[in-house]
Amino acid sequence: MNEVSETVAVLPPADRLKESGIAFSLAALLPVLVSLILSVFVAAAGKGAQDTVWYRYLSYFLPQLCFAAAAAVCVRRPRQPCPELYRGAKWHYYLIAVFMQFGLLFSLGDLNELFIGWLEKLGYTTSESPLPPLDGGWLALSLFVVALLPAVFEETLFRGILVRNMHGAGWGTWVTILVSGAMFSLFHGRPEQTIYQFLCGCCFALIAVRSGSVLPTVLSHFLNNALILVLSALGLETFSGTVGIILTVVGAVFLAGSLVFLIFFDKKTNRKGGAPRAGVFFLAAAVGLVICAVQWASMLLLGFINV
Repeated sequence: MNEVSETVAVLPPADRLKESGIAFSLAALLPVLVSLILSVFVAAAGKGAQDTVWYRYLSYFLPQLCFAAAAAVCVRRPRQPCPELYRGAKWHYYLIAVFMQFGLLFSLGDLNELFIGWLEKLGYTTSESPLPPLDGGWLALSLFVVALLPAVFEETLFRGILVRNMHGAGWGTWVTILVSGAMFSLFHGRPEQTIYQFLCGCCFALIAVRSGSVLPTVLSHFLNNALILVLSALGLETFSGTVGIILTVVGAVFLAGSLVFLIFFDKKTNRKGGAPRAGVFFLAAAVGLVICAVQWASMLLLGFINV
């Protein structure tokens, strides 16, 4: 039995899958409810409230509280204690997480820009979520709210609960990786980022399965968000010319090397097979899947009608 399944063997497979599906549904539903409540306060605050600093921080902070509450569904019982989710991993997985994230950001990120350009040629308008202030001391607070909190709570939910329980319930390694990656991508509801987020979700799941820990993926996720914020603060959202080419090539080498090692050389946690008891999981996750699908389709439609 592999490392991941050993940590969750005390729970029946059906229970693990059911609770994971419920956690996903809650993670999709709670932010919608909180957003509705926040919109009432914004309306009461008057015109221009959405442009204030406090609103921008709340729009990033409140969803993370919702993800934490959703994750608590699966860690509230002593049979699946919270410390098990955050146990350490061997040092080389943290190094791989750094290399892989560099590759995802600077090689696949460039490919994603090409995909966005293709969508824009078809008439799609990319939606932008305003970031909190990034100048001066605001950057530190933004790194905490926009980079660290999502890294901790999203990884706890997707890799610490979904991936851990899917694989621990007997799902095949690649089924676990692909399904969780697709759900991670759909969850974010950004059509123009779908491919990039799917690949990031798959890579994070692969590291989590191989290492038996969410900590390397927390590091990787944090680096992704933090680098975007820091580069934005420095006015370096894009790189062109020689610098851009070097970053793309080095990133591609890092990403390819990390994947080759994890896929072909580090196979101790491999498990063949499909997705036993998948119906239990998808039934419990149905509410969340419907909410995410509606949000994704709405964003796609709005992007093409340019509202």
